Amino acid sequence: MSRQQQSGVGTVVASDTVLRPYRDLFARGLTAVLALTTPVFAVLYWLTIPDGDWTYVLVVHVLVVLATLLGVYAFLSATITLRPDGVRERGFFGRTRFVRPIDVGSIVLVRLYDGSTLDTLPQLFITDHDGRVLIRMRGQFWSVEDMERVAEEFDVPVTRPEDFMTMTQLRRRSPELLYWFERMPRFR
Repeated sequence: MSRQQQSGVGTVVASDTVLRPYRDLFARGLTAVLALTTPVFAVLYWLTIPDGDWTYVLVVHVLVVLATLLGVYAFLSATITLRPDGVRERGFFGRTRFVRPIDVGSIVLVRLYDGSTLDTLPQLFITDHDGRVLIRMRGQFWSVEDMERVAEEFDVPVTRPEDFMTMTQLRRRSPELLYWFERMPRFR
């Protein structure tokens, strides 16, 4: 995508940069859906065809295929576009948000432990002046290079805590950065 802008000297072409989530997630997700549903539906068809009740299985199978196609579309549509006038995010569920540099109050890039392992994943939080999250990029979906590129679009210093954190530590320090369901402690 490119846009032409008029300048005093001539025409300057400014292009948008489109960032996409890891593509291997798509293949892994589709493989998981097929691996889980194919044997189940094969057995259900095998059990129901002799009795003539297979139409119910077919209806459920079609619904599962439609839900999978909807998930594929949502994944392939998710983008972050770097534009000269700001950043446009189109999320997995279709919500589009445009963030101008003037809207940004702070940027935080943390490294969170991934579950009970010693592996860490980055998470980028871009907030407004009131502390509300405008854009959140999770390391499960976005590369750290993409996070750095997005952070560079704004003239705001990036806060990078030195220590890696657990989700519990992040929940205690900055609960406003998390989704509502992530703020609740996990019961064991």
